[in-house]
Amino acid sequence: MFQKITGYSVDGMYRAFGGILRGAQRDWRRAGRRESGDATAFARSVGFEPDELQAKLLNQDSHRLLLNCTRQWGKSTVTALKAVHHAYTRAESLTLVVSPTARQTSEFVRKARLFLGRAGVRAKGDGGNAISIALPNGSRVVGLPGTADTSRGYSGVSLLVIDEAAFVRDEQYDAVRPSLAASDGALWMMSTPRAKSGFFYEAWANGGEEWERVSVRATECPRISARFLERERRSMDEQTFRREYLCEFADGADMLFTREMVDAAFSDEVRPLAA
Repeated sequence: MFQKITGYSVDGMYRAFGGILRGAQRDWRRAGRRESGDATAFARSVGFEPDELQAKLLNQDSHRLLLNCTRQWGKSTVTALKAVHHAYTRAESLTLVVSPTARQTSEFVRKARLFLGRAGVRAKGDGGNAISIALPNGSRVVGLPGTADTSRGYSGVSLLVIDEAAFVRDEQYDAVRPSLAASDGALWMMSTPRAKSGFFYEAWANGGEEWERVSVRATECPRISARFLERERRSMDEQTFRREYLCEFADGADMLFTREMVDAAFSDEVRPLAA
């Protein structure tokens, strides 16, 4: 009596239900949620529950964005989700991911591939880049290791993500940024701060109004306890603690003068020696 239900075997019903479910998943993937720009809803659908600040970042649609962030907030995970959502909802788009090392880039793309798998997307490499994902809608996510030579030759980039930007060399940034020229694509840079030098610091301090700036201190992260931070503060010097957890750029340890001292030494009011 358990083998037949309304004329169908149990196995047959499972197969039929599986076919319906797969068809619904295909339709959902084809739609790609193009009707919705809600990256937070997408994140929840693939098993990631963002906190308030993470949700705000996911739903940002900034053309130029800087994220100055504490350690262990989840910036790479959140940005991988953003990159996946961008590729998933924009057919035939190209997202480039730059990190200081090949290992870091591979970890970023691994997270992106994991989220795509949870969304029911069977991703594969693009056939031309070792660290890459090709989506069924024609979009690609390509990871670049930390050298200027490997950053050239790309064009029509829809989204350029620079992870741990304070640790990426200026020459690599200079090499990859022109990939946005023809497409006028979006540029997102995120990092724990480092020294008061380099392209990430210059954009944060002097980049002007074109940049949307987001700062997240450890004291604003619900997953980092005050007790942990107090232990960390006791275990390292104050400058290191403030850089790693409080989003403060630091003067290099080998610098004789601070950045503020150098800037203050220049003035437009000094008259020339000769009239």
